[in-house]
Amino acid sequence: MHGLDSGRLLLICAAGVVTVCGIAYTAAVGLVDPQIAVAFGVLVAAGELARLTMPGNREVAPIGAAAALGYTLLLDVGGVPAEHSALQVVAVMSAGMILGALPHLAVGRPPQLDAIARRLLSGALLAFAYRPLAPALYDTTGDGKGTWWAVLGVMAVLITAMLAADVVIAALLRAEQVRTAFRVAIRDELRMAAPLGAAVAASGTLLVLASHSMNLAALVVFAAPLLVTQVAFRKYAGIRATYLQTVRALARVTEVGGYVEPGHSRRVSRMSVAIGRELGMAEPELLELEYAALMHDIGQLSLRDPIPGGATVLTDPRTARSIAELGSEVIRKTGVLDRVADIVRHQGDPFGGPEPPPPLASRIIKAANAYDDLVGGSTDRDRAAAALERLRLDGGDEYDPVVVESMAKVIERTGPDNHL
Repeated sequence: MHGLDSGRLLLICAAGVVTVCGIAYTAAVGLVDPQIAVAFGVLVAAGELARLTMPGNREVAPIGAAAALGYTLLLDVGGVPAEHSALQVVAVMSAGMILGALPHLAVGRPPQLDAIARRLLSGALLAFAYRPLAPALYDTTGDGKGTWWAVLGVMAVLITAMLAADVVIAALLRAEQVRTAFRVAIRDELRMAAPLGAAVAASGTLLVLASHSMNLAALVVFAAPLLVTQVAFRKYAGIRATYLQTVRALARVTEVGGYVEPGHSRRVSRMSVAIGRELGMAEPELLELEYAALMHDIGQLSLRDPIPGGATVLTDPRTARSIAELGSEVIRKTGVLDRVADIVRHQGDPFGGPEPPPPLASRIIKAANAYDDLVGGSTDRDRAAAALERLRLDGGDEYDPVVVESMAKVIERTGPDNHL
């Protein structure tokens, strides 16, 4: 995908306007409680510096988000009321995000602008809703002697509303970015946002409560273990990304050896993931599906005489199943991809028959592989329609009709080659 789509561009522009307003206002009136602002700003920057990438290429900075949330919700520090405005919250968040992004820019790892813009706008919405209420909420606690239950109730309601808005915005952007249905995108975002959002909300709220009794020392006490955990998880995410790159490299062996057409494995993988997303598969299932689709033809390396064009859809079912079984055995020898091996093993099985139907991922790869064998990288819609009609005619026997119709929806939405 080239350039910025309209949704991302609008989000980035909106975040830019809010940032300029916040910084300009704060520069004009001066920082309120500068020591507190700087401390939280540094923690936001540290969180952005240690940002990580979640499944689906989602960039998150949970420590930075928790610090921004804590500063937004802050009522007092050691009994001294916090009087900063919503615009100062925006300024501190913006400065922290920019500072944390600079080292990444210096080494050629620019952040995802839409992810930063979304975090900033979500925090700004909460700040504009909450900061005007802060003085009254502080009075509710009776200068620390009263109850916090009412305050925590208000915080919970507003945080929930902010997280819901963030999920909707993220789903709208993802639906446009990967060209999937909004219902599927919002389900994916809910699956990802629920645990992460709960952790950020709990951490931010704890920072507020701890700052009440521990002063700014609360930032160090709470931030240190969280930062260590985030750095460790970031290394794990990096290892997993390298692992995926290795799988992609291995998948190209069949192309380099002339067993399949160039780009075949990548196109089948891309189409399979799009179908899986259309059918509502979770992110871990989509990752396994991607691995299996990339390596679905690796069994062809055992053939003495390559199939013309590598088109297994044109071979007899027995040969197709033999290729799948041999590929499965190769993958299983890695010792870490047993589930992927099972998916590859059953990709040659017919959908209908006396045996139970193969796993959904196997059915998806079978259909996506057949489609690409017939269409290749062509963008001719008539050719795509003819290929889909052929799969429909074999639906119920060789191919799962639900998978074929989901593929038809993907092709209608993205084009015959599923180009993103």
